Amino acid sequence: MDKLATVQSLINMLLEGQPAVGSQATQFAADYDTQRQLLRGLMNMHDAHKELGQEFFRLQDELLSAENAGRELKAPAELEPSQLTPAIRLFEGDLTALKVDAVVNPANKNLLGCFIAGHQCVDNLIHSAAGLQLRFACRDLIQKLGHDLAEGGAVITQSFNLPCRYIIHTVGPKVSYQPTSREEHLLCECYRNALKLCHNNKLTSVAFCPISAGADGFSHVKAAELAVKTVQEDLQNHEDHLTVVFALKEAAARKAYLRALDPTPRKDDDLHPFFNPALF
Repeated sequence: MDKLATVQSLINMLLEGQPAVGSQATQFAADYDTQRQLLRGLMNMHDAHKELGQEFFRLQDELLSAENAGRELKAPAELEPSQLTPAIRLFEGDLTALKVDAVVNPANKNLLGCFIAGHQCVDNLIHSAAGLQLRFACRDLIQKLGHDLAEGGAVITQSFNLPCRYIIHTVGPKVSYQPTSREEHLLCECYRNALKLCHNNKLTSVAFCPISAGADGFSHVKAAELAVKTVQEDLQNHEDHLTVVFALKEAAARKAYLRALDPTPRKDDDLHPFFNPALF
C-alpha cells in the first residue's frame, strides 16, 4: 500500500466537495505527515449532506486499517483494577486505542462530530479514527429521531474503523459557572443511559472519557466524583460482569479519578471542586 498516494487520492475526492479550500490545500507541504493532517482536516470539515462514493470509503478504510495495525492497543484485562472495585479500571491515554466493546463519545447534540479541522477534542478524535461513515450514520440516526439528542441522552452506533465494536454517543451538560443540581443530574444521566445501552446490548466492557469536565464547566474533581459514584451504583445493581474503563489524558483528570476511586477517607482541602485552578 502506497500510503501517501492513498492519502492524496482521498484529499482530491474531498476537495471535489469543498472547492473553496482547494487553493489553500495546494499550499501544504507534500510530505506524508503534512498531507495526512490535511486529510484529517478535510474529513473533519466534510458536509454531512454531501455523499461520497464507494471508492472513497474503500481507500479510507484501507488507510485507517493500516494505521490501527501500527498502534499499540489495550484491552481492559491488561489494565490494573482500581482500589475501589476490580470492575473499574483507569487507562492513561486516548480511548480510541482501547479494545473494548464500546467507547462513549461526548457528542454534540446533532451527533455530527467536531467540524474544527484537526481539533483534539474526544469527539473529533473518535470521528477521525472511525471514518466518515460515522458522520453519515449519525446524520441518519438524528433524521430518524426527528430531533437533536437531549443532554443526558445516549444512543449507540457501529464503530466502523475503531478497534471497539460500538460507539455510544451521549450529550453532556455545558456549565457556565458552578454546576446546578439539574446539571449534576444530567451528567449522571449521561453515564446511566450509556450503561443502560451496555446492559441492553450485553456488552462486557465500555470506556468513558471525562464528560463535561474542564472546558465544559465541571471541575475534574466534581466530574470524577459523579462519574465514579454513578458507575459504581450501576455496577452494584447489575450482575452482568461489565468492566468500565475511564480513559484519562490530562494530569488533573487522572488525579481527580484516583481520588474518587480511593476508598480511603480524606480531607478535600487540597482538592476543592470549584476553586482550585490547577484542576481546570
